[in-house]
Amino acid sequence: MTQGPLSGVRVLDLSRVLAGPWATQTLADLGAEVIKIERPGVGDDTRQWGPPFTTRTDGSRGDAAYFLCANRGKKSVELDIASPEGAAAVRDLAKTCDVVVENFKTGGLRKYGLDYAGLSAVNPKLVYCSITGFGQDGPDAHRAGYDYMIQAMGGLMSITGQPDGAPGAEPMKVGVAVVDLFTGLYASNAILAALMHARASGEGQHIDIALFDVQAAMLANQAANYFVSGKAPTRMGNAHPNLAPYQPFPCRDGMVVIAVGNDGQFRALCLALGVEGMGTQARFATNAARIEHRTDLTAELAALTASHSVKALMAMLEAAGVPCGPVNTIDQVFDEPQARHRGLEVEQARADLAGPVRTVASPIRMSRTPVRYDLPPPALGADTDAVLGTRGSRET
Repeated sequence: MTQGPLSGVRVLDLSRVLAGPWATQTLADLGAEVIKIERPGVGDDTRQWGPPFTTRTDGSRGDAAYFLCANRGKKSVELDIASPEGAAAVRDLAKTCDVVVENFKTGGLRKYGLDYAGLSAVNPKLVYCSITGFGQDGPDAHRAGYDYMIQAMGGLMSITGQPDGAPGAEPMKVGVAVVDLFTGLYASNAILAALMHARASGEGQHIDIALFDVQAAMLANQAANYFVSGKAPTRMGNAHPNLAPYQPFPCRDGMVVIAVGNDGQFRALCLALGVEGMGTQARFATNAARIEHRTDLTAELAALTASHSVKALMAMLEAAGVPCGPVNTIDQVFDEPQARHRGLEVEQARADLAGPVRTVASPIRMSRTPVRYDLPPPALGADTDAVLGTRGSRET
């Protein structure tokens, strides 16, 4: 079988919950060997973050579904890093690894000799990635950080949710831990860049990734809007701050998002809906005009779409070249013909579980070194003996 592009890269994963495990799962999907260190008898916190839970072959409760989403492709080793023996075992493993990922509080691993200074002393080529709430320095560096609070503090909730005065108006979090996920992706990108430097120079380095920094970066065009206008963006519900129409519209049996990105697409939308003249009216002819007259635009389009079924409206708009998509529930996502064609669901067997482990496929598609799914999310401690029995077999 074709080896993954990171075949030969060994990763020591001291992280738990989501941001760190998301980064290391990405590396595992790309072929790296990932050794996940877990607390004896307990493991990653997310093994208990349920329901729902898996079921073991003996009928007992298994791991929470949450754990499965971010730990595919890893080996689980039970170690008490707070004990001298456990810390020594981690230091020995670090000698044979290329990468360490950890998400303890800033300075939390120093007392065990497992911080960057301690592990780079035994392996100068080591790429060491620290993921924290607020980074390694600054007035908030000592604070713990969790996705929800960072969504709030980092401004994302201030632009998510219904506008003031509308029913249900309040700042709203995103439906998944999006800051953790983005942080994992930024971390994996940084790790790959640092690995290239280490391979070229023989020098490792310390990577400092903070959830708060990532959340600020994620503000993207909303931050740019503030920098240019001097005005803080506010909540707009499902409307887009810079485009119109760019939101869901009602149908008889659901909703369809219409995403018009230019004036030509708007004219095509109007033609498809049987109101060709609407596309050239002065109040709607340009995107800037549509933003100015957004309330009228939305009401008039909603009256036109409401009489159609989702299927019929989608067919009309697709034929006209207007970007659109149904508002799917999660079960409907994986029933989409495109999802089935692309193989977005991965099934793997784990001996201790009664049924297959189902996870979402990596979105990375590579022509010569494709992603591989060799290992399911591991049972706690499943690889302790195998890994610790061979930890000194590779020279640094």
